[in-house]
Amino acid sequence: MTDPKDTINIENVVASTGIGQELDLQSVAMDLEGADYDPEQFPGLVYRTQNPKSAALIFRSGKIVCTGAKSTDDVHQSLEIVFDKLRELQIQVDEDPEVIVQNIVSSADLGRNLNLNAIAIGLGLENIEYEPEQFPGLVYRLDEPKVVALLFGSGKIVITGGKEPKNADDAVDTIVSRLEDLGLIE
Repeated sequence: MTDPKDTINIENVVASTGIGQELDLQSVAMDLEGADYDPEQFPGLVYRTQNPKSAALIFRSGKIVCTGAKSTDDVHQSLEIVFDKLRELQIQVDEDPEVIVQNIVSSADLGRNLNLNAIAIGLGLENIEYEPEQFPGLVYRLDEPKVVALLFGSGKIVITGGKEPKNADDAVDTIVSRLEDLGLIE
């Protein structure tokens, strides 16, 4: 049987940073090739990088949110591209602005079907939300690591709220261990 940790895949990394000054997004949008800015729809300017693939949401306050990256390295590379583009527009950007990972979304596969009703009862209702009429997944809030896991009957898992890639490994270990202790997977 494949180790579920071998199936972990980072789907999205969201990180934030800032350049410490207000921006005139209208003027940045005019000068930054490929930028999307429609303040009627969204208050930020969207700048997409292709390699690595991500989107930077640039706000008037100078705050920048990077989303869509597949690794923390990709986040840093994407933001470096954004910083360089802003510098080319004569916008002052520190040499190495602090980048804070806000959320890592990962997926994994336990490789077997799950009885979510039994799991909901076994894990106890204090950390679980399961309303199959509303949503097909069981929501499991882990304390350590502090993440939220969505478990599906197919055995697939989505882990969100991680701050580093290791959080997904630890979450899968915890979930497998708890389910084995309850006799719900072998």
